[in-house]
Amino acid sequence: MKSAAVASALLAILLAGCDQNMEDQPTGRTYSALPPLGGSEMRPPPPGTVAQDDIARTQASQQKPQLTAALLERGQDRFNIYCSPCHGRTGQGNGRIVQRGMPHPTSYHDPRLLAADDQHFFEVITNGYGAMYSYAMRVSPQDRWAIVAYIRALQLSRHGALSDVPDEQKTKLEDGK
Repeated sequence: MKSAAVASALLAILLAGCDQNMEDQPTGRTYSALPPLGGSEMRPPPPGTVAQDDIARTQASQQKPQLTAALLERGQDRFNIYCSPCHGRTGQGNGRIVQRGMPHPTSYHDPRLLAADDQHFFEVITNGYGAMYSYAMRVSPQDRWAIVAYIRALQLSRHGALSDVPDEQKTKLEDGK
């Protein structure tokens, strides 16, 4: 009988701790003051801290790769995945998202974007612009450069002339082969 009384008293003490409402826990905003912990919700990194692969990412962002067929193929692949939902496959700005009511992005064939340098496109992919959000965490710097190369190819394909075609290719075009 004595052990039953001790067990029930112990159970009552343990169950008293379950009275806390787990749904209403105190939370703080990131980096906001949180007095019970004597600091902030999230601690800033120590001075001089470098994120993993940050140096390699920075170097890749600053070094534009050489234009190759493989780079253009990779750019087309990445463009079709990340860019065409809004910009369309041809860069006109008439992708599927736009057809469903989202804002119409500027066509890559607009004179302002034809005159823009490659760094502009790289920065827009990295940081976003207008309604477009940043793709820095989704698309690696090398793939951003590949997308920029493919955007340039789209622009050239729209505004190309027969005089731009190499002589050995002109005869094939003129013969219809």
